[in-house]
Amino acid sequence: MAVKIFIATDRLDSVLEKLSTKIDLLIPASLKDDKSAPTGFVPFVPGTAPAFDRQTTTPLKKALLPQVETLLRFEYHKDPQGSPKSSVTVDDQRQVRPTLVFGARPCDVKALTTLDRVFSNGPYVDPYYVERRKNTLFATLVCRQNDAKCFCTSVGGGPADMEGSHLRIVPVDGGYVVEALSPEAQTLLENLADAPDSARDAQAGQIVEEALKRRVGELDTKGSPEAFRKRFDQTDYWFQMINQCLGCGVCTYVCPTCYCFTITDEVENLKGERLRSWDSCMFYHYTLEASGHNPRPTKLERYRNRVGHKFSYIPERYEGLLGCCGCGRCIRSCPVSIDIRQVVGHLKENTSE
Repeated sequence: MAVKIFIATDRLDSVLEKLSTKIDLLIPASLKDDKSAPTGFVPFVPGTAPAFDRQTTTPLKKALLPQVETLLRFEYHKDPQGSPKSSVTVDDQRQVRPTLVFGARPCDVKALTTLDRVFSNGPYVDPYYVERRKNTLFATLVCRQNDAKCFCTSVGGGPADMEGSHLRIVPVDGGYVVEALSPEAQTLLENLADAPDSARDAQAGQIVEEALKRRVGELDTKGSPEAFRKRFDQTDYWFQMINQCLGCGVCTYVCPTCYCFTITDEVENLKGERLRSWDSCMFYHYTLEASGHNPRPTKLERYRNRVGHKFSYIPERYEGLLGCCGCGRCIRSCPVSIDIRQVVGHLKENTSE
């Protein structure tokens, strides 16, 4: 029998505070003391109001793939006798604590299936990502409404899709019905709150049923890999789609499935850190070679690569998996309103040219 609790709106803060004593807690909240400010997943602090009413500005992937993270620390040791020889010690120890993300969206959790294939299931496994993944649970909010930029059901998701989630949060009258979807989640719910009454339980069930039936977005991605290949050399098409692009890269930074990164060594005197930081295929220097040659010299080639990566290269490499979760963040955040749905939607038009 599924374990369920009801959290009244006016008791949400106290319940989250109690939950935070069991596990590290991340919630969607404003990144500044301003309700209109950008939102992201931040450590819970008592008194912080969760932003459940809208999708976060920054993606959930930061919890598993930080924007900047230390891979290791190193220190050189010179021989005190003056010998030119020296030694180096390396510390790659990392502390990963069990964490619960409370209030994730289905599209954000769905996006992790793409990151999992890249960092966990390929020929090379990323131990930093894998360790965080194993120690992170997700309490996912059923979306009762969406905006015009969302298109999750067009790419295999949905407003009530619980794939990869450990708890389901259903907004109902007066609060939230929270249901455990895994054994470890049941333990977290113990002694947190009472079970919902029959009326609220029935309302939650109806909301989930309606959300499962709701279509969000009408983008047809079937046949996109083949259409992309046919469009690849049609520069007029790509210029028409993205000629106003600024090359700012914001679309990649807010994308839950983009995973490009760069690694740098930051050294001061004899000590240093090796850092991994997010990078973007939309940046000129991303593909700049040591010879000075750049195979993607203009924004046209770079944006074409971004679309191809999500709707052609990833599906072909990972057996139909799309590199897009339909969250719409790239559309909302683009300063010149480029809509990836239009670019992909037009791929199959007149491809015989």
